[in-house]
Amino acid sequence: MTPFELLEPTTMADAIALLDPDDPTTRPCAGGTALMLMMKAGVFQPTRLISLGKIEKRFCRIADDADGDLCIGAMTTLSAVEHSAVVARRAPVIVRTMQRLSNVRVRNVATIGGGLAHADPHMDLPPVLIALGAHVEVAGPDGVRTIAVENLFAGYFETVLRRDELITALMVPGQAARRAAYLKCTTRAVHDWPALGVAVSVDPVEAAPARIVISAATEKPLRLAGAEAVLRGGIDEAALRRAGDAAADEAQTISDGQGSAAYKRALVRVYVRRALAAALDGAR
Repeated sequence: MTPFELLEPTTMADAIALLDPDDPTTRPCAGGTALMLMMKAGVFQPTRLISLGKIEKRFCRIADDADGDLCIGAMTTLSAVEHSAVVARRAPVIVRTMQRLSNVRVRNVATIGGGLAHADPHMDLPPVLIALGAHVEVAGPDGVRTIAVENLFAGYFETVLRRDELITALMVPGQAARRAAYLKCTTRAVHDWPALGVAVSVDPVEAAPARIVISAATEKPLRLAGAEAVLRGGIDEAALRRAGDAAADEAQTISDGQGSAAYKRALVRVYVRRALAAALDGAR
């Protein structure tokens, strides 16, 4: 790795002040699990890293309220989320997803905010959060703004965040009677990058629209509005098959090391139906 300057601010405000919007070689570092790999491979050569490891501990908190809304600080590690009783009660699909996300060494270090800002389309958590209707709070020199996770990703490894902004918290709304499921298809071990990830959320009580989101097979997590529309007339086995067909027609899949675009479209057809069935089974 090339030499770089390491700064360790103790407040979020100081960290934001150190960011340089005009310098792409200045980068914040949370857990650093992905960033270090990129640096070792020579893909990214920073001149300055701003470590967030010493900022206020309130950015590592997990809390909920009487309405069921869940707040997770951006510096919370994936392991802390995985073992949180609060998360298990309010959004159990997140805990189930964590158990097959990467490996325990990575989960002990990687953070919620850092993973979202990294924007790797193969990550497991973004489609789940989109299906849950989550949003992030983002702080910058101009103050705080809120961005739906659905709108956070701009493309392959790209977000809508400015270079002088940091994610400070993840907010997951109360799910009431909604039930969610996440399935992924990997070509190797269960914790490896998936060829396809599918997250769904359904409400078996109210006639609320289902949410269907895919990732890994596309350049960024993608919500499938056409497949969701198929389910508005009611959910039965035939509707699940039609939703899978609509999802395969709608998804603009890409080819990569995990499989061809055609292979991934075939996966979409099967896994959307399976994920919806899994969510409904959980509701029952």
